[in-house]
Amino acid sequence: MKMRVTVVELNERVVNACRQWFRLPAPSATFAVETADAGAWVADAAQRGAADVLAVDLYDHEAASPVLDSAEFYRRCFDVVAPGGAMTVNLFGRDASFEKSTRRIASAFGADAVRTLQPTKEGNTVVLAMKQVTFAPLDELARRAENIETRWQLPARKWLRMLRPAAGPAATDSAPA
Repeated sequence: MKMRVTVVELNERVVNACRQWFRLPAPSATFAVETADAGAWVADAAQRGAADVLAVDLYDHEAASPVLDSAEFYRRCFDVVAPGGAMTVNLFGRDASFEKSTRRIASAFGADAVRTLQPTKEGNTVVLAMKQVTFAPLDELARRAENIETRWQLPARKWLRMLRPAAGPAATDSAPA
């Protein structure tokens, strides 16, 4: 079974630029781009369990801080992700709100289900939140990474070295921001 991937983007111009310059795939049975407000989209009960992979970009054109960053928003994202699926969020790892954001995500998905990648030199950090998934032991992940490198010539062992557990949830982060 192929995974269904749903991307929610507010700005149609961003979607068009991605199609023109970054080879964003055309819509298909397994890939969809929704041009919508992500807060409203995840609140729609029709979306529950609809996404195997939910990629969320929380920054607007000013990129000052996440626009949607409440505990309620992340709980709704959890509802949208199908069992066995994942949500990815791009955050600025050097921003003061990063730890608070990752705690809110961990509160929604469970601390053991959330990992972050090491920040890029620009400070971007990808947060990966899994729903009802147990991470394999490190030796098994290393074997899988080696297989990916051999099969597809991708730097999977480097990616594995960049993967870190996220901050655990904090009681003070339960209210929406």
